[in-house]
Amino acid sequence: MTETRKPLLATLLGEATWPPPVWLMRQAGRFLPEFRALREKADFITRCMTPDMAVDITLQPIRRFGMDGAILFSDILILPWAMGQSLEFVPGRGPVLGAVRSMADLERLDPTRVKQATQPIMETLGRLRKAVDGPEAIGPAKPGQVTLIGFAGAPFTVACYMVEGHGSREFEETRRLAYTDPAFFDRLIDLLTTATADMLCDQITAGAEAVMLFDSWSGLLPPSQFRRHVIEPTRRITEIINARHPGVPVIGFPRLGGLMAIEYGHRTGVNAMALDTGADMKAVAEKVPDTLVLQGNLDPVRVLAGGEGMRTEAHAIRDAMKGRPHVFNLGHGVIPTTPPEHVGDLIKTIRDV
Repeated sequence: MTETRKPLLATLLGEATWPPPVWLMRQAGRFLPEFRALREKADFITRCMTPDMAVDITLQPIRRFGMDGAILFSDILILPWAMGQSLEFVPGRGPVLGAVRSMADLERLDPTRVKQATQPIMETLGRLRKAVDGPEAIGPAKPGQVTLIGFAGAPFTVACYMVEGHGSREFEETRRLAYTDPAFFDRLIDLLTTATADMLCDQITAGAEAVMLFDSWSGLLPPSQFRRHVIEPTRRITEIINARHPGVPVIGFPRLGGLMAIEYGHRTGVNAMALDTGADMKAVAEKVPDTLVLQGNLDPVRVLAGGEGMRTEAHAIRDAMKGRPHVFNLGHGVIPTTPPEHVGDLIKTIRDV
């Protein structure tokens, strides 16, 4: 073990630990009854911006399952909201934003508002860091063994929601504008790159021990646009974080990136790359630097289904990565209808050596 003694942090810094550390995307979410009970008390943004609630929600899965990582409860759209873009989470529809589609719209955004607007999130991180580093165990997790993860949406994915004004499967308007008005789109990406790097650095100062960039819609782009709007912004963000906070690992998630994920792994400078469900973990491992930590990538539907099939597939992914730094996770987030006992079974399966 390294001097950090935290399995997840040690792995993200390049140590091949066995069994691998495990945490799950969307581990603090609707599949937990304790989360659903809290959801009834406040709307989504209020939950994100109220430290008492955000701390509780972040720690709920740690108390129940003892994962190696606790990821901040927040949302990738907090950044545009903090810059002044309207944001509402509508039941049954998801996020609805005032669309940003022109230079005039961009001018109305103010990145200098972010630090003050996100102060409650930084308070949450500070309190979480005290909790994970404290002398008391958090559920089945041993004291001082849980790594605190901060996160943000990557510039392209956040831009998708900002331009479209809502969720989408294809984000046609966003991609059209990237082609027809590249000056506008490049300026939007530049704004988000700087603001995202600054916010992640603030999260690290507040207590995050590692940070993750979610590029959930990177797979919509052809290679030339992927390089321009996914790889290059990620490289710049990682460079800024490394300069201000050397030694703090960055996890990148170019979801559905396919073969472009290999180039992402070579060129962005991230410490770890999360892989989606469709990636062949072992094949990717052979094509990226040995120093790149891989994270993933069990199908969330496998966990929804549970049983022997889940355990067999989880062991196959885990065992294929033995000998190199690997963080066990899913290929996307936990599905809301997943029985909690299936998640508990999965955590036990990964640790059963």
